[in-house]
This record gives sequence, C-alpha cells and structure tokens, in this order.
Amino acid sequence: MRRLATAVMRIARTLVTAMLAGAALAGVPVGSAALASDRPLRIVAFGDSLTAGYGLPADAAFPAKLAQALAAKGIATEIANAGVSGDTTSGGLARLDWSIPDGTEAVILELGANDALRGVDPKLARSALETMLERLKTRHIPVLLAGMLAPRNMGPDYGAAFDAIYPDLAKKYGAILYPFFLDGVAADPKLNQRDGLHPTAAGVDVIVAKILPAVERLAAAAKAARTP
Repeated sequence: MRRLATAVMRIARTLVTAMLAGAALAGVPVGSAALASDRPLRIVAFGDSLTAGYGLPADAAFPAKLAQALAAKGIATEIANAGVSGDTTSGGLARLDWSIPDGTEAVILELGANDALRGVDPKLARSALETMLERLKTRHIPVLLAGMLAPRNMGPDYGAAFDAIYPDLAKKYGAILYPFFLDGVAADPKLNQRDGLHPTAAGVDVIVAKILPAVERLAAAAKAARTP
C-alpha cells in the first residue's frame, strides 16, 4: 500500500509540474502574480447621497450600477458604497480613515454638493478635500475626484471660488478628474426625483455612462499599482 501511495504522489507531482510548464510555455502567468491580476479590484465609492443612492433601491445606486457597467467591459470589481446622505466635505474627512479600509485599491471621491447647497465657505471645502487627497496619496491609493459645481444662485464670486476647487486639487495631487458628477442629469426633471436634486435610476444610468471612461482609467491605474 505504501508503495502504491508513493507512486500515486509521484505521478501527481509530475502532472502538476507538466501543467505549470505548459502554462509557462503558452505565456500564461502562474502563481501569485496571476492571482493578483485576476482578483476583482477593490474600490470604495466615497461620497454623499448621490453615491449612497438616496430614494433608490440598493441595486440602482451609483456603485452597483457602476460595477455592472465595468463588468460588461470585462473589469471585475468590488465597489463598496461608502455614501452618506447629507455628508459634507468636513463630514467626509472625519470618517475617511475608517471608511477606506486597508486593501482598498482605488477611491471615487464624490463630495461637495452639500457644501455648495449650504453656502459653506469654499476655503473650508477646499481644505477638507485637500486633506483627504493627501491622506489617500500617502496610502498610495489612486483617486478619481468627482467634481461639483456651485448653484448659480450663490453668485458669481462664490461659484468661481467653489468650482475651481476640483481641477486645482486634481492637478496638485495627480488625481483623475471628472469635472461634474451630475453632468447630463442636473436640472433635467426627467432624470431627477421630485426634489430636483437626486437622480432617478435612469439618471444614475446617465451618470454611469458618462463617468465610465474616467473610471476605466482609475481601474487601469489601480491594476498597474498592484504587486504580486
């Protein structure tokens, strides 16, 4: 029996060696490098009610719809919904560290809409966003910064100061910039809920379609940063 077991083990080892050799000859990566390349990207969508999916079922919220769109492109992801309704940039800063767990490979940062609606000093919003970007950069986590525009009724001076925050910080910290998260959706009654502020499921579809190329760039950056 011992001789038979030993012979079986030798045959098994030989087969495994042959399979690995064949894979190498065929150019197929093996071992930890292949596992690292194949596992889903771990992304955190970090924002306010626009990320959380206010008024929508969980499967119609932005992170869920985005994961579906990426999957259709052949990009496997696990996107955590870290959106909190009513959150401001200061609120986001206060919860950043525990909301972005170890192992996160990319972040979509979508905050600022509530600051603008409440007339928060643009300097405060800028400072909070900058600190978040600094911390994420220190952790070597690539970021897609989703921009926001101030309501025009806040006046030209406020609008100019607020709107400039996102391109300025994206350039300074090397983040991927998506200039306006609600592009194609804002002020369209057909794509917004009754409050006129939060997108419907159809509105989320528009957001996802427009932001998708930028997220693909984020995914590529995250994959490039992976270590075997």
